[in-house]
Amino acid sequence: MLNEVERWLTTRSWSVTDRPLHRVLAAKRATGQTVSVVLPALNEEETVGDIVAVIRHDLMRQVPLVDEIVVVDSGSTDRTSEVAAAAGARVVHRDEILPRLPAVPGKGEVLWRSLLVTSGDIVCFVDADLKEFSSDFVLGIVGPLLTEPGVDLVKAMYDRPLRGAAGQGGRVTELMARPLLNMHWPQLAGFVQPLGGEYAARRSLLEQLPFPVGYGVELGMLVDALHLVGLDALAQVDVGVRVHRHQDGQALGRMAAAIYRTAQLRLARGHLIRPALTQFERGEDGFEPRTYSVDTEERPPMTEIAEYAARKVA
Repeated sequence: MLNEVERWLTTRSWSVTDRPLHRVLAAKRATGQTVSVVLPALNEEETVGDIVAVIRHDLMRQVPLVDEIVVVDSGSTDRTSEVAAAAGARVVHRDEILPRLPAVPGKGEVLWRSLLVTSGDIVCFVDADLKEFSSDFVLGIVGPLLTEPGVDLVKAMYDRPLRGAAGQGGRVTELMARPLLNMHWPQLAGFVQPLGGEYAARRSLLEQLPFPVGYGVELGMLVDALHLVGLDALAQVDVGVRVHRHQDGQALGRMAAAIYRTAQLRLARGHLIRPALTQFERGEDGFEPRTYSVDTEERPPMTEIAEYAARKVA
């Protein structure tokens, strides 16, 4: 298995500089494929506008790489929608997509529903809380899908500094996701950022995958894609440094629980562990327990949704 991972790292692990923009554009023209960029957003007014503006300027106005930018707002109480629209994105509210099916909270829910309101042959997901954003994030992960017919999903890899310290970000990755992948899906051990929110995939793959509704979506998608299309259809691209808002320790604990639950479902599909996580906060009378439910619901492959099938026929 180690030899297979080493081979994969040599053949499917690249840098954004390996594919100059002119080569990627030529491949887009030759193949006729379209590209959608999706930003799932919840209270991201401080950053979402800059991300949209950079993509529009660099990859839509200066060159025709991206065909549409869609911000899916999952219930923001700030000015996320207004800022995103002013920057040039098409803004769609989560609850307006597939209204017959009540939405549940969670990032995976938003990504799943975005397939119904985008049209690109390639769908590129970008988190809306990134700071100092570079369009290399999009160019890097879209490039292999346009130039390599055998690649179906590409994840960004990057440094994740934490409060100025290099390599200290991605705590849930190091403490939960990486051990799980190495022990249970060692073929995926070569992914530097398996939980990263910046990745692109062919629609033809995404529409066949189930989507965990919460934070387990990235791990679930990676594992399911491995089984569906194989390791050589997966790749990663180094895009530099990722700067974003960091969660506190308790939020990270809830993320880790959801990710473990996603892995457990894929390992067993049988006996299910307690779908809850109890954490503690100090109150006036000492430590007080707070119990949170762990995301357990998953959305089916989009090809099983009648509205999606009807849209494709139309």
